[in-house]
Parts: sequence; structure tokens; C-alpha cells
Amino acid sequence: MDINISYHRGETDPGNGPVRVGWLLSKVDAPVIYDAPRRVNSRDARRTHAKAASRCPAVLNVESRYFEIPCPIDVNIGFDRDKEGRAILRNLAGDGSTVRAGKLGKMLTLVAEKEWRYPDRPVVQMKLPYLFVCDEPVYLTQLDAYMHYRRQPLPGTIFAGRFPIHLWPRPLMWAFEWHDITKPLVIQRGDPLFYCQFDADGPDRSTQLVEAEMTPELQTYLDHISGAVNYVNQTFALFEAAERARPQHLLSPKVK
Repeated sequence: MDINISYHRGETDPGNGPVRVGWLLSKVDAPVIYDAPRRVNSRDARRTHAKAASRCPAVLNVESRYFEIPCPIDVNIGFDRDKEGRAILRNLAGDGSTVRAGKLGKMLTLVAEKEWRYPDRPVVQMKLPYLFVCDEPVYLTQLDAYMHYRRQPLPGTIFAGRFPIHLWPRPLMWAFEWHDITKPLVIQRGDPLFYCQFDADGPDRSTQLVEAEMTPELQTYLDHISGAVNYVNQTFALFEAAERARPQHLLSPKVK
């Protein structure tokens, strides 16, 4: 697809220096529980030895390109079926759950069974308010937090995805495909749900993540593209139409 819009890229050559990506939260209850995206790094690794793996340029280069989205709540759920055979989720934490049942049900949902990719693998989704915006062509790739060690491995895999945040900024969704339904899905608050990688117009450009403001222009654009997935199957086919409605500036760094 040809990109015709004149994107604002600052005064410097966009081929040099980091690409600036803004992050913000859409309207959500209790925004304080959603921590800022974190750059992946070996926080507790020893670096005293010159040949330590934690000082390897290749390792550091990979880590520098990922940002992790932390889980906002404690999750301890199981898969079950009710008396009518309908698929349901059970909060295994019971009265010890840190999240009220009504709120947990709004954040974690079981996808309708007819929409599962495989008949024996339920799909669970967690709605998240994270938005990423950019004023030059950038693709976001959402993938598993494969460098994070879990004492209790997840009983399945997450859905990966890739889309252009300069044309299609939207709240992210964590989607999980449950392979072994005999095992619970357990995630601790603060553990990474997934990684985000940002691809600009060159393999050598790093990413500078900045907190952004929800401006009237950005809100109007979000309203213009939101909900499209409910009406069409191929939202990528709408990118040209979205581009025509896109204002020149969407990213406005938050003033602190």
C-alpha cells in the first residue's frame, strides 16, 4: 500500500536516530493498576565479568527492541462446562481473589466457542487500555514474552499479531489459546503478558517510548476507526480510507 500522507517526522532525518512512539491509556476504570510499558532487560543479571552474557552486545540489542506489557491483575482461572455443556471460566482463587468477580468478568472473557481456531482449544481474551501512536510509518508486533521464566508455565500459547500504529492505533488485546484445559491459567500481577516490538524504516533504528496525551484530534481519529472489526472481516483493507481521514499529527508527548 502506498503511503501518501505527509507524516511529521521532526527536524532530523527520519533515517537517523530513534523512532518516537507514544503510549497512553484509553478511558478505563482504575487506570492506576496499569503500569507503564517496560523495556525488556536482564534486571538482576550479573555484569561484573567482561564476558558475562548480560554484557553481550547481541543480547543487549535484542532486549533493547522489546517493551513488555505487565499484567494488571492476579489471574487464577480454570476452564469448565456448566450443566448445559456451555464453556465457562471459573475463578479458582475463590474468596481469596484480589479481584471482585464482576470486575474480573469484564476484563477476562471466553471467546464464543464457534470462533475458536480448534474445537478443543478455548480462547480467552483480556481487554487492555494500552494505545500506541506514531507520526511516521511504524508497525507494532505483539508476541509472547518468551524471555520471561514462569514457575508455572502457561497451559497454552498467546496470539501474536502485527499492525501499523500510524494508521490503526487501537487498544491492545491479550488473547490466549488454552491447549491443556486440565491445567489452570495463572499469571501474577506485574508479570509480562506479552512483548511489543516496533519496526520503522530501517533495521538499525531504536525506539524511544514516550507517554502521550489524548488530544481531541487523536480521540476523533480513534472514534473514526473504532469498532470496524464488528462490521468487516478484513480491517487491513480499510487502511487507505483511514489514511485519508488521518490528521497530520497524532502524537503529542505528555507534559510533566
